[in-house]
Amino acid sequence: MPASPVLLVTGASGHLGRQVVERLLDNKSGRVIAGTRDLAKVADLVDRGAEARVVDFDRPETLAAAFAGVDRLLLISTDALAVRKRQQRAAVEAAAKAGVGHIVYTSALNPQPSETNPVTDSHYWTEHAIAATAAGFTILRNNIYADMILVALANALKSGQMFSATGTAGRNYVTREDCAAVAAAALADAFSGRRILEVNGPAPVTQDEVAAWAGAIAGKPVAHVPIPAEAMRQGLAAAGLPDVYAEALTAFDVDAARGYHAVTTPVVHDLTGRAPTSVQDFLAANAEAIRAMA
Repeated sequence: MPASPVLLVTGASGHLGRQVVERLLDNKSGRVIAGTRDLAKVADLVDRGAEARVVDFDRPETLAAAFAGVDRLLLISTDALAVRKRQQRAAVEAAAKAGVGHIVYTSALNPQPSETNPVTDSHYWTEHAIAATAAGFTILRNNIYADMILVALANALKSGQMFSATGTAGRNYVTREDCAAVAAAALADAFSGRRILEVNGPAPVTQDEVAAWAGAIAGKPVAHVPIPAEAMRQGLAAAGLPDVYAEALTAFDVDAARGYHAVTTPVVHDLTGRAPTSVQDFLAANAEAIRAMA
């Protein structure tokens, strides 16, 4: 790898991408390029020393110029579930044609082909597209963000009930901040081979535990209410969530119930040199926001 590698982060204006770019700049990791559809959204990162390039997966013709001269690429999965597989395949093909040496991709645990779940389906086929190139790669199979607990608590703290289809199974939540730290480290390091890493928190926790901890912080009881997967999907849809997202979130709970999300790995520590943040510590750090929801 060059002494000052060219590192490009797609989705640099998003929550995860922005944190990764900031870490790369802080660590002086090389020539850092913030890729985004809207250059105005990364102007502050440019002020800090990043370059900026237009990277629009819906305009494949922009990708050859975007990836030109890039040594290592962080491909952050998009949130456009209906078209994500097509978008990301185009990005991988463009990266291969541009001669990108190493692709880091943010995937998820247990990616599987599926006609009904575009989340796991798109991750599965994107991983396969990357493996079909000549590039080295690092696949980061991130567990569910601990940050998503706050989304669930918005309703749970009002009703006193937190519904899930996970049953009594544990889930090893990982914070977005830890995922950003891992992604930045994987992008900047000299690893040139091929690896798949599962990114998790320090230990799995149950939804009963999450509800109890959140309730204690908020000063009001919150009970976890296990429900069947179909009831979960219908409830999310009735709340106004598009079918594709209701299906995906329910599938995540089903995977957790089967034990797929209870995996513990040393990846966060191995790549960042520090232990991953626990759910209890994450909730404590967000105590003010949790109390404001109650």
